Amino acid sequence: MFFQYKALKDGKTIVKKIEAASSEAVIDYLQRNGYFPISVEKVKELSLSFLDNLTQQVNFNDIVNFTRQVAIMLNAGLTLIDSLEILKKQTTKLPLRKMIEAIDSKIKGGSSFSIALRDYKSNFSNLYIALVRSGEASGKLGEILLRLADNLEKEREFKSKLKGALVYPVIIVIGMFVVMFIMVTFVLPKLLNLYKDFNVELPLSTQILIGISNFSTRFWPLVLVLIAVGFYFAKKYLGTKAGKKSFDQFALKLPVFGHIISISALVESTRTLAILIAAGISILDALSIVVDSTDNSVFQQAFLTVSQKVEKGQSMGVALEQEGIFPPILVQMSLVGEQTGNLDDTLLRLSKYFEMESEMATKTMTTLIEPLILIFLGLGVGFLVMSVITPIYNLTNSFK
Repeated sequence: MFFQYKALKDGKTIVKKIEAASSEAVIDYLQRNGYFPISVEKVKELSLSFLDNLTQQVNFNDIVNFTRQVAIMLNAGLTLIDSLEILKKQTTKLPLRKMIEAIDSKIKGGSSFSIALRDYKSNFSNLYIALVRSGEASGKLGEILLRLADNLEKEREFKSKLKGALVYPVIIVIGMFVVMFIMVTFVLPKLLNLYKDFNVELPLSTQILIGISNFSTRFWPLVLVLIAVGFYFAKKYLGTKAGKKSFDQFALKLPVFGHIISISALVESTRTLAILIAAGISILDALSIVVDSTDNSVFQQAFLTVSQKVEKGQSMGVALEQEGIFPPILVQMSLVGEQTGNLDDTLLRLSKYFEMESEMATKTMTTLIEPLILIFLGLGVGFLVMSVITPIYNLTNSFK
């Protein structure tokens, strides 16, 4: 809620707007800061909640910037509470400011930073909270947050590159299907109706096109409904554990795409393990966090099995090898890292290697997809042209 207050300070009348839980909280704030309150009134807010939900949610970029700013201020010698107070004042995004205020309030009430973050698990991952807890325990919270901010920025950059590489082919494919649907449903029927008045034998391609066009013209609303219903039930099924597992297994078996999905999962998991181990968290706890933070259910199950084997005393490298899903380089480098005591550095180097391989695989994929799309588009356009032009050619021959 927002309140407008009028108060006196140093002989001057000050009128400002402030956000608070109640008018009593505003008065308390004014008195604590040397103001003499004259009046406090609640401000009526006009907002479109639906649009606010769409545009004003706390997103991944907000968390990256928040982490970097807190880390810089802590390393500059400010306390955590002072850092949060500064961020509250300079943050203009309302949901983000509310989140910072809630975290700040919890810390002032005696909670630790890591415990305060648990109320926002949709924004702060298990990895984030575990690293903050480790930083608090070691007294190196600023250093840990700087490392975490670097990791989040690398993750953002990596995901941005993958999305950027896939945007062009996706837009082309969607546009192609939309144009074909409009042509077959609304444009071609008017052209094909011309042939009904002429007693001419239509080629097979034209007959097929007429059949598709007639079906689309009559039943296109039903087709759209069926597509929407199909997407709905597919989403519901993929939301189940069995559905997600089936989809992830299928995705990993796809040519080219499967390799990119696999490498992308390894980029995130190896980087996460490296940061956690470097922060002083045990391998067992680190593997447990990786299990929770991995999106692909196949790799999630594999890391869970590895974690269980490590808990029984087995080497992580040996456990990775027994799963059969991890590439030999990860197994070998993990064994070397464990033997030399530099597992965190080894895993970080592997993460960079997998990131480079993923980028190269994505570039190769987009290079291959573009000519395939053009070939498919050319065949489709050629079929449409032949189906429309051939009967006209036959008609002109029949008039001779």
